[in-house]
Order: sequence, then C-alpha cells, then structure tokens
Amino acid sequence: MKSDYIKTTRCQERRKDPLEMFHSGQLVKICAPMVRYSKLAFRTLVRKYSCDLCYTPMIVAADFVKSIKARDSEFTTNQGDCPLIVQFAANDARLLSDAACIVCPYANGIDINCGCPQRIHDDLTRTVDLCRKAEATGVSWITVHGRTVEERHQPVHYDAIKIIKENLSIPVIANGDIKSLKEAENVWQITGTDGVMVARGLLANPAMFAGYEETPLKCIWDWVDIALELGTPYMCFHQHLMYMMEKITSRQEKRVFNALSSTSAVLDYLTDHYGI
Repeated sequence: MKSDYIKTTRCQERRKDPLEMFHSGQLVKICAPMVRYSKLAFRTLVRKYSCDLCYTPMIVAADFVKSIKARDSEFTTNQGDCPLIVQFAANDARLLSDAACIVCPYANGIDINCGCPQRIHDDLTRTVDLCRKAEATGVSWITVHGRTVEERHQPVHYDAIKIIKENLSIPVIANGDIKSLKEAENVWQITGTDGVMVARGLLANPAMFAGYEETPLKCIWDWVDIALELGTPYMCFHQHLMYMMEKITSRQEKRVFNALSSTSAVLDYLTDHYGI
C-alpha cells in the first residue's frame, strides 16, 4: 500500500545505524532539516562531501497522512539516500504515529520538531528537565540549538549544550552557527557531544564537511548534474546556486546571476564564466 503513493526506494543500507555512528567516538557530521532546502537533491550532494547523516525538511504530519499530494511533494528518497532521518511537526500523537508508519520502511529514524530554531530556555534547568523527560520516554538522541527564543544572530551558547550533554545518557547533537569543518570539530570538542548539525553553513558550502573553506567549482558542477538528473524545480536549483556562489562572486556578478530566470540561462552563465 505504501509504495502506491510514495516515490521512494527502500533503504538498502540499514547497516548504517545512526546510533552506532554516535557511539563510534568519531565526529558525526549532520545536514539539518531545512524547509525547502534539505530535499533529496541537496542531501545527495552533501553526502558526496563527507556528510554522515541527513534529515528531511520538516513535514507537517497531519497533511502528510491525509494528502497524497503532500506525500508526493514532501518526501522523496532513493537507495543512496541513507542513513536518513525524517522530521515531522505534529500536535497529535496518532497522526505522528501514522506518518511515521508510512515512512519507516524508507528511513533510519523519525525526528520531532520541538521549536526550531530555539531550543534552550533562559533558565537552563528547564531545558535540562525537558531533555531528561524526553530521554525517559525513550527517544534515541536529542539535538540542541544553543540559542533562546529571543536570540537570532547572537553567539551560540555552547556551554549550555555541554551542560545538557553532561546531564543525559543518550547521544546529544550540537547545532548552531557552524560554518566550517574546523568549527565543527571545535564545537564537538568543547561540548563533548556526539555529533554536530549544520544548516546555513552547508547551504553556503555543501563541501564544508570535506574540509573546503568555500564551495569548490567541482561541487557546483556536481549540484548541476544531480539537480538536473533528479528534476529539481528551477527556483530550488537556482537558489542553491546563489547560496553556493555567494563567496566566489563579485557584487556585479551576483546581480547578473541572481536575475537569471531559466535553467538554460543558468547553464549558459556557468559555462561562460566557469567552464562548467
């Protein structure tokens, strides 16, 4: 029944158990759940550049369960898209359970969005208490974004993440303002967590986890190939390129490139300027 309406292939690499990765003692590098962005094509790209674990964008469980159209548009995967965590937003346990049952043959885990991007309280004891309650219910791991509700661009409270990690026995993932592999390794060491999750840093440089300081031309070329092969909609295709090329283009080049309105125009531009 499930295969009738989900354009997916069952994960053939169940041996890539995220929990085993978290207990390996190595830094686990994770692509965050980003609305509109962390879909199959982008996940495929970052996996080519040393990303260990990917999340889907946040999916509204109620819509996913009730609408075939929502299932088709919100969740697509393939054999290479593994290990994969599907993130849902839900306020109804039954709908969350139903949504999880639909995707479980195609994923390695289900994540519940609990207030992205703020996940710590001013009173840290409240956050620790919440995490302990979640641990008691049987969750496998917790990701903590180290900012309060009011904070947007202020420094991340990695000390708070460290305290949370010290008070839990399950794996904890650090998230927030990580823009390079070196920063990821530093945060991992400072917090004592089991992995790091990155969002905007990977949008700007999908090859970040492979140690590149800025997006290499090979990565841009890979994105073009992957996006065209998977039929990525133009707006998404173009937007990702704008993020990737932010640091390697001048202001004038940005104005020209950002105004392009078709895939063919983008391909012509890349060919003329970068030989791609």
